[in-house]
Amino acid sequence: MNDMNIMIVGVGGQGTLLASRLLGNVAQKQGYDVKVSEVHGMSQRGGSVVTYVKMGKKVYSPIIEKGEADFLLAFEKLEALRWVEYLKKEGTLVLNEQEIDPMPVITRSAAYPEGIIEKLRDTGVRICSIDALEIAKECGNIKAVNVVLIGVLAKTAAIDKEIWLKSIEEVVPRKFLDVNIKAFNAGYEHGGARQ
Repeated sequence: MNDMNIMIVGVGGQGTLLASRLLGNVAQKQGYDVKVSEVHGMSQRGGSVVTYVKMGKKVYSPIIEKGEADFLLAFEKLEALRWVEYLKKEGTLVLNEQEIDPMPVITRSAAYPEGIIEKLRDTGVRICSIDALEIAKECGNIKAVNVVLIGVLAKTAAIDKEIWLKSIEEVVPRKFLDVNIKAFNAGYEHGGARQ
């Protein structure tokens, strides 16, 4: 396997840390060296959260620089726009179409930007866009957005589906396991779609 660099971006409370733990577990099951680092964010306050996951034969630094990410897993549209420049030209953006108002929008000192998906398309990156919140709702828990997005990523990454499912069983608390497996499978089914 070649090295794989994955950035997870979202808003505090969306489950980005669980997603990074799942990715780390998958990498270890494959026998790869893995580094995970939450570098930015105020996850306690609903602020922007960025996590780097690097895996490969030998990983020396957890940091991903601009233009180095193979995948950008964006839990929210504005966060995708903020961080898209970290993707490689041939990288893939896995995008949740959800909008979460940042503080300036909540306080009415700014408006939520329009046309984000069009701006993202203009960058030329491959986009796999999904309404992960709606899918998570259909699976039985809106908090499963993170695992829906992991399912989309899993379909694209060259790692066996069973390894992903085993990692979910090991990382997700038992009482949420069924809904998360449902969410993963729903995301996985969508994973082949490109926009």
